[in-house]
Amino acid sequence: MTYRAATLADVDALVALVESAYRGDSSKQGWTTEADMLGGRRTGADDVSACVERADSRILIAERDGKLLGCAHIANEEGAGYFGMFSVSPNLQGGGVGKALLAEAERVVRDEWRLPAMRMTVIDIRDELIAFYERRGYVRTGIKKPFPYGDERFGQPKRDDLRFEVLEKTL
Repeated sequence: MTYRAATLADVDALVALVESAYRGDSSKQGWTTEADMLGGRRTGADDVSACVERADSRILIAERDGKLLGCAHIANEEGAGYFGMFSVSPNLQGGGVGKALLAEAERVVRDEWRLPAMRMTVIDIRDELIAFYERRGYVRTGIKKPFPYGDERFGQPKRDDLRFEVLEKTL
């Protein structure tokens, strides 16, 4: 598996990957699905393009033989790395791609950007996903953020109890 920074030429493929990992029936092949909590879009070409073009930001692509396996967005926010848009093709989930991609994101933030920590926000009822991150050294900070109900850029909620929690790991 190799890693590289995404370019604008990758935007459509990245949107398709993220949507397949989180929304609709295809996402139910993997364990990262949010299809029972959220409908609508997970991301769009506008969001992905903005991440690619933004300063202090990188979308990491994991690929093998030119085939897109996964991606993750990292950014320098408030003196720490921020980790998001983490997606692995549903039929490859559970095979180690995500673990390796997360480790590469942490390496970039620690070794290239020289930042002391990585943070992320996770929907706080996603116990299995939070446990995945805890096994990799992330801790629940207790900091909660409201879910942006009414902003369809974040999806169409199917529940009224969604909120985010910040997880953090010292690098």
